[in-house]
Amino acid sequence: MVEIKLTNTRTRSKEVFQPLDAGNVRLYLCGPTVYDRAHLGNARPVVVIDVLVRLLRHVYGADHVTYVRNFTDVDDKINATALARQQAGAPGTLEDLIRERTEETIGWYHADMDALGATRPDHEPRATDYIAQMIAMIQTLIEGGHAYARDGHVLFRVRSYAEYGRLSGRSVDDMIAGARVEVAPFKEEPMDFVLWKPSDADLPGWDSPWGRGRPGWHIECSAMSYELLGDSFDIHAGGIDLQFPHHENEIAQSCCAHPQGEFARVWLHNEMLQVEGKKMSKSLGNFFTVRDLLDQGIPGEVVRFVLLSTHYRKPMDWTEEKKDQARDVLWEWRLITDGVEPAPIPDQRILAALSDDLNTAEAISILHRLKDDPSQLLTSARLLGFLEPGMGQWMEHDLGVAQSMIVSVDEVLTDLTGRLAGLRQLAMETKDFSALDELKGRIVDAGVEVRMSKANVELIPGPRFDPARLPQ
Repeated sequence: MVEIKLTNTRTRSKEVFQPLDAGNVRLYLCGPTVYDRAHLGNARPVVVIDVLVRLLRHVYGADHVTYVRNFTDVDDKINATALARQQAGAPGTLEDLIRERTEETIGWYHADMDALGATRPDHEPRATDYIAQMIAMIQTLIEGGHAYARDGHVLFRVRSYAEYGRLSGRSVDDMIAGARVEVAPFKEEPMDFVLWKPSDADLPGWDSPWGRGRPGWHIECSAMSYELLGDSFDIHAGGIDLQFPHHENEIAQSCCAHPQGEFARVWLHNEMLQVEGKKMSKSLGNFFTVRDLLDQGIPGEVVRFVLLSTHYRKPMDWTEEKKDQARDVLWEWRLITDGVEPAPIPDQRILAALSDDLNTAEAISILHRLKDDPSQLLTSARLLGFLEPGMGQWMEHDLGVAQSMIVSVDEVLTDLTGRLAGLRQLAMETKDFSALDELKGRIVDAGVEVRMSKANVELIPGPRFDPARLPQ
């Protein structure tokens, strides 16, 4: 069996992955809070873990992997969005508007992640469907001395868990000194975090032993992962921005509520995303959603390629140059593999790269070397989620546009082919290639691939072919 190694954030080392049960490999990815469109940074962990799931299913069998990704559909941002819609005159109760908004946003999320070729998880629990389980877990924590109720709130007693801070590598005292935490009269310690908070008449809420209220964010994932994966499971993943406090708090409350279990054995965190070398932010004007890119005509497969071209533990920089290069590469691969039957298994070098801490960048470099074996290229690329049949509509569209362009500029291309052939012959005689290189460069700038051999010259329009830029 293929040996998979993953970098475990909790141990800060690359470890051989050994599932608790090879017959049921279990992993959990923190999903979105469904109040708005997913931005590109939200998509990175989804695409990274999609590759991991593909790898695990290849190694352990498609029916032996359980993948869970949640939806947080109870949150102050969701409440604020729904309240704004109500104040703007939208009909229905606040609860109706919240449900309407979360349903709409979940639909957007599915459409956007589907466009990136991300396989949907086996389970997609919604927080609001697990309120009873959250209440039960909170009650267990209170009974064990790990939580306390004050003024309609329930808070986790951080100092009751000796290993708090192990994931992020900081002590509680250091975190208190360096963190901006909410100071409230109902807290015993500044770092204690909310498990349950009260809801007034204008907010959604559920009855509980501590009054009408709603859960804190951290308890949601702990309760849902326990119900669907048990008190011990293999992998918990998410962006590095969730390492603290969300994942740290998840560990504390889960291990205290279920001390017989390990919670997650491996913690996988992807690094943050940049745009043209800068942090993505609305203030810089470089913030965009996945849908923004799709609506600009950028294929989801291209977005996926850029996301996977950098190792998940390194910051990823989205650039126009990378986007254009990705489109060109995928265009070429789809042409090479058109009508080809896939090989029975992926190239072993691809498996080795992915098994070495999901080295997708190395796997992509190996794919470039498989162009002479289209069958193997097809199968190996699909292990990374490229060249899937349902992802190629953009290629069909671009080919149609290119073909219509070719018909209209056929005479120009024929003339340029002749001119290049003549200049090539002259350059061979005079050893002066400047005129040949100048014309060739202008043709390439118009999105045309130039292939020259001793026998002939061939011009092939590519995915960014612009006939208006052809030299006259």
